[in-house]
Amino acid sequence: MRRRAAEAAANELLRARLHRVRLGQLPKEISPASEDDGYQIQDLLHPKLTSEGLGPLAGRKIGCTTPVMQTYLNIDQPCAGGIAAATVQRGSTARVKAANYQRLGVECEIAVWLGSHLLPENAPYNRESVAEAVAAVMPAIELVDDRYEDYGNFGVYSLIADDFFNAGCVLGRRRIKAWRKLDLAAVKGTMWINGSEIGHGSGADIMGHPFEALAWIANNRAARGRGLEANSFVLLGSVVQTQWLEAGDSVRIALDGLGEVTLDVD
Repeated sequence: MRRRAAEAAANELLRARLHRVRLGQLPKEISPASEDDGYQIQDLLHPKLTSEGLGPLAGRKIGCTTPVMQTYLNIDQPCAGGIAAATVQRGSTARVKAANYQRLGVECEIAVWLGSHLLPENAPYNRESVAEAVAAVMPAIELVDDRYEDYGNFGVYSLIADDFFNAGCVLGRRRIKAWRKLDLAAVKGTMWINGSEIGHGSGADIMGHPFEALAWIANNRAARGRGLEANSFVLLGSVVQTQWLEAGDSVRIALDGLGEVTLDVD
């Protein structure tokens, strides 16, 4: 994709985010025609978001790593995005305002904290090799935003360019030692909204094992000459279908052996 077109697409996505304008399809002349185009635009978008006060990237997310999400979005491939520092909350409880989003959604995630770099020159990675870089595992709520007139028609490559719905996250307590005693594939994740169970899944839903997703994003980035940085985090995918919220809603997620996170929406 020509640099000028990619820059124009990144500027359009930036404008929509800053002014909370719902996007239709990107104009044909700047619309990404491939996965590589989508990531090229995304890479140009991130420093623009930083310059607007959202801070540097603190972590990354992977969408559509589970059957429930692939079916829900009708997308059969994992899709990665970045998470800006200003959109991250840490701790077992958090609060957001519904008015700060177009249409706020939440997802139930297993997240990892990296203690060392996953460098592109060491690719290809697999489940075992990426595990060596994991310093901690934690529960997380991903905050997503439906910023589109019709996300089904927006296009998967354009969704990638726009960080695949990401609008932040809430990171629970880091489990530095406890996770090593767990079979992460067997960990059950459950979500409740306003006290009622909405859904549940397991770590095995995430590409067979959560670290398969971590290996996928490490290889995805390595293919573009990029790595994953130490002291950053990765959300590996939701084991529960996205739930859309309104002001007054309260969300709780729990991952067996990893802990809980709650979110209240004003």
